[in-house]
Amino acid sequence: MFTGLVQATGKVIALDKTPQGGVRLQIESTLFEKVSPGASIAVNGCCLTVTDPLPSRATFDLLGTTLSLTNLGNLKIGSLVNLEPSVRPTDPMGGHFVTGHIDACGTILFWGPDGADWRLDIKAPPAITRYLVTKGCIAVDGMSLTVAELLPEGFRIWIIPHTLEVTNLAQRKSGDRVNLEADLLAKYTEKLLAKS
Repeated sequence: MFTGLVQATGKVIALDKTPQGGVRLQIESTLFEKVSPGASIAVNGCCLTVTDPLPSRATFDLLGTTLSLTNLGNLKIGSLVNLEPSVRPTDPMGGHFVTGHIDACGTILFWGPDGADWRLDIKAPPAITRYLVTKGCIAVDGMSLTVAELLPEGFRIWIIPHTLEVTNLAQRKSGDRVNLEADLLAKYTEKLLAKS
């Protein structure tokens, strides 16, 4: 379980194909200074398991399904990724409940300054938009963000300077794929109401 509060960014330093059709992903970050093998880390919002940790880097095994259903298949050497370790029972819940299980990918329609602020417009499939409400939560590449406005085919978010500074948004551009995870509570509510 995660909160969607990105703790650090990491830089992709290796992408090695495996005989099974997957990829061994290696990321460099100060976040890995105290990480043990088997730890869960959200990488761009995807819950991945650490293998072979070193003081400043960690390796993750990505299956073909993960590569095709998320934007991790679009990574290149030098790409920045958002990182968050899993929540411990004593950690504060600052964002919202994020499982690290990506529901779908969206596409950035607009990303850039709009007046004095920064605006992020994302095209999202109906599997995501059905759970969106204005001022509700959405996880975008692992970032817990607030939906500012619903658009005909997606949603709009206004980005504060802190989020721009501590995430991978500086590398993003229109047309990029982003990982989306809809609000967990909305999904459970839908399921429970459908059975009543």
